[in-house]
Amino acid sequence: MTERCPWCGTDPVYVAYHDTEWGVPERCSRALYEKLMLDGFQAGLSWITILKKRENFRRAFDGFDPEIIARYTETDVERLLGDAGIVRSRAKIESTIRGARAWCDIQDSGEDFSRLLWSFVGGAPRRNNWATQSETPTQTPISLAMSRELTRRGFKFCGPVIVYAFMQACGLVNDHLTGCFRHDEVGGAATPPWRP
Repeated sequence: MTERCPWCGTDPVYVAYHDTEWGVPERCSRALYEKLMLDGFQAGLSWITILKKRENFRRAFDGFDPEIIARYTETDVERLLGDAGIVRSRAKIESTIRGARAWCDIQDSGEDFSRLLWSFVGGAPRRNNWATQSETPTQTPISLAMSRELTRRGFKFCGPVIVYAFMQACGLVNDHLTGCFRHDEVGGAATPPWRP
């Protein structure tokens, strides 16, 4: 039997996400924006709730194209608040629009959103070696630093815990447990263990 990280349980959607996406290094600036926004929508909810609504979110938010979302108006906010297929939180919807504008500001200034985020881990995935879920941190000094920078740039719903979950999902850190078959497949450069 294949051993997996226990957090994905047995739900087929969650298992597929664990096996094919979670922890795989993401370098596309637009995809990173999408994942950060979805992690923001997760605040106070379970990730499986967001994951099962992801296609609805993509439809509602124009494929998470930041250049389109940055031009959203109050009419779009009202449209989204009426969409039962997504999480209808005004604060989170407005945060997604604000995040799109911040993303555009970064890109328009000659920077790259992906390079900015990856600079916090030296440009390469950091591989941790946790044996149990209880060892895995919920935030680190790096996620705190990234959270502060994103907040400074105008992003919301990006506290250090949300940012660390984002870092795990996007492969900036490899937090698959050592017994999980994906730990070695996802790889990354070994790093000294972080302890609180």
